[in-house]
Amino acid sequence: MRLTTMTDYALRLLIYLGQHPERLCTTGEVAQAYGISEAHLTKITHQLGQHGWISTVRGKGGGMKLALPPAELMLGDLVRSVESDFYLVECLGAANSCNLTGMCSLTGIVNAALAAFMAELDRHSLADLLRRPSGAKLSSIVSLPKPRRASSLKPPVPLGEA
Repeated sequence: MRLTTMTDYALRLLIYLGQHPERLCTTGEVAQAYGISEAHLTKITHQLGQHGWISTVRGKGGGMKLALPPAELMLGDLVRSVESDFYLVECLGAANSCNLTGMCSLTGIVNAALAAFMAELDRHSLADLLRRPSGAKLSSIVSLPKPRRASSLKPPVPLGEA
């Protein structure tokens, strides 16, 4: 699963605002801090303001800040409000034309994986992101389990020993 750039930028914006709660921040400074497009960030700022994630003040001296304390801004809710759909495979979408629909268990497996992904995001708030050590890489914070081999698979036999 991959989240869109819009969600990535929304998360970055909220992290930045959470790190600067004492003042209004501008899209220009956030864009410069992260090296991202100010035009895209402006669209995201508008959407986050409409959904109540941030408060905005227009005009000279204006800017934005978090609308709620970081502990009340849940990551699962944010992702649901920014992502346009969660159709990870064709059969989950409205325009499904897969020939295997009804004969394949992939839909159930992918739905369960998506539910687990969202449940994990639902367990965390923006406050959790703000507690991460500065400069720490994701790989040093999260260790993904190694893929398991299916029990029916056997290691390959070297040629000439079969």
